[in-house]
Amino acid sequence: METTVSLDNLVKEHPFLANLRLDFCDFFTDCAIVRRFASKQHVFVEGTEADHFYLILTGNVLLETCVPNDGVVPIQALKAGEALGWSWLFPPYRWHFSAITTAPTEVLAFAAHPLRAKAAEDLEFHNDIVTRVAKTTLQRLEATRRELILACSSKPRN
Repeated sequence: METTVSLDNLVKEHPFLANLRLDFCDFFTDCAIVRRFASKQHVFVEGTEADHFYLILTGNVLLETCVPNDGVVPIQALKAGEALGWSWLFPPYRWHFSAITTAPTEVLAFAAHPLRAKAAEDLEFHNDIVTRVAKTTLQRLEATRRELILACSSKPRN
């Protein structure tokens, strides 16, 4: 799986990068590495430098945040086919959440510096990535809204 050909296929077949321009696919392939995480291993930690972008290939990742007086609170569960972490795209480039695996997980990892440099020099690349991130953010906000509606509707009314 570590060959250039298989990395190319992994990049082209990941749903987050669907219909990506061929030269952008080539750029992502050149930047990609496969990383493996054991269950209960942090991918990144809230407040630290956002230095990578991840596409989940297999496994599951839980987004968490630290809430004063309540400790660590789960935010959302992610699975294969989803993107993970876009704090690398927005200053101050610090993670806003922590990500921890809940099963053995394999990801495509992309270093943030080359992605930011490409986005700075190529407006089409920048717009494409920001559009994909915005679309994913909207989907996640809608999922969170549905969960909140379910949680509120199941509470006993006085």
